[in-house]
Parts: sequence; structure tokens; C-alpha cells
Amino acid sequence: MARPEQVLLLEPQHELKFRGPFSDVVTTTLKLSNPTDRNVCFKVKTTAPRRYCVRPNSGIIDAGTSINVSVMLQPFDYDPNEKSKHKFMVQSMLAPPDMTDMEGVWKEAKPEELMDSKLRCVFEMPLDNEKMHDMESSKMMSSSLLKSDSSALPVKSLSSTLDDGEVKKIMEECKRLQMEAQRLREENKQIREDDGLRMRKSNMMSSQHSSMGMKKEEGLSVRTVALIMLFLVVGVIVGKLVL
Repeated sequence: MARPEQVLLLEPQHELKFRGPFSDVVTTTLKLSNPTDRNVCFKVKTTAPRRYCVRPNSGIIDAGTSINVSVMLQPFDYDPNEKSKHKFMVQSMLAPPDMTDMEGVWKEAKPEELMDSKLRCVFEMPLDNEKMHDMESSKMMSSSLLKSDSSALPVKSLSSTLDDGEVKKIMEECKRLQMEAQRLREENKQIREDDGLRMRKSNMMSSQHSSMGMKKEEGLSVRTVALIMLFLVVGVIVGKLVL
């Protein structure tokens, strides 16, 4: 007798994907939904129990509810040439109304009462993720280049896609920016002229101070020579009187 069709809804339905790198625990989620009006018992089994940790791996899903099952792949040395042969099976059965011992129910279950769904495990290489990232980056670069090319179009071509009010606003903004640039250039020119005038005044003042200093030094030297000559004359006169 064929087994009944699985009443639980699985998401994903056919495969569990694990994305590397696999140097740490990689977790994926399996969602189990019960759309019926009966409680459903479930078990999650795998062909490689040492490689995976499943929480919860069994339980009861109430009518009209769902649960998330975390499937944790343990770290391992990933070989891209080795294809994954690991599989998971979700086994389920309708819970009896008077159920008290879930383990006893599984042991006493008849084969025609059991339902199951199988999922295969898929390991995604880190290189595949990098390729996807590169593809997304190239798409972003191409879109940015298209935007930059469109921004370089002349105003006439842009005006075909804009209404008159928007074109007028753009032209007024350009005019305002031009006037602002002209005002800044004039202010900069005035500042340079003021700086040049201050430098010329400072140079003139420094030259005047230096000339006054030279005159004072010349006056001092002339006075010194005159005093020396006077002392010499007085010395000669005194010497003659003494003799």
C-alpha cells in the first residue's frame, strides 16, 4: 500500500543550501507548516548525523501553525570536486487525539500512517559567491556609468524630458551660480590688491627706518671725528705753552 502524501508544507521543498566558507558552523533554516486541522508529529533525519546538528529534530506542530528547524553544518575541509551526497528526510504522521507518549506513538505507527519528504544538501562554493558579487558590482558600475553619461548631455536634450517649469528652474540656478562665482572672483581680486598695498606700505616704512638709522650713524661718526680733532689741537696748544 502506498504511503499517504505529505501533509506538511516544506520551505525549501527539495534542497537545503549551505553557503561557505565552511571553516565555521553554517546554518540554514527549514520551515515546516501544518495547514491541516489536526496536530502533526514530525521527525527530521539525515544520512550524515555526525555532520549536522538539528534543532528541533522532532516534535508536534499544532494545527494551522508552523515551526522553523535550524540545520547546522559542522566545520569541515571543503573539496569543490566532491559532490554532496548528504540527504535529509522529514517524516510525519497525524497525532492521535489521545497521545501521551510521542516516542511510543512512533514505535506503534503503521507504515501506511507515515509520510515523508526528502531533501538533498547543496554546498555552494565560496568562489560562486565571489562571482555573484562581481556580477553585482559590474551591474552597479554599468548603471553608474549610464547615469554619468546622461548627466553629461546638453541642456537641450534634457529639456525634451523635462517640462518648461523645471528647465526654467535649472537655468535660474545656473545663472545664480555664475553670479556667485563672479562675486567671489571680485572679492578675491580686492583681497589681493589690499595685500599688495599693505606690503608696499610696510616696505616703505622699513626703508625709511633704515635711512634714518644710517643718518644717525653718519652724524655720530662726524661728531666723533670732530671731538678727536679738537682734543688733538688742544693737546698741541697745551704742549707749546708748557715748553
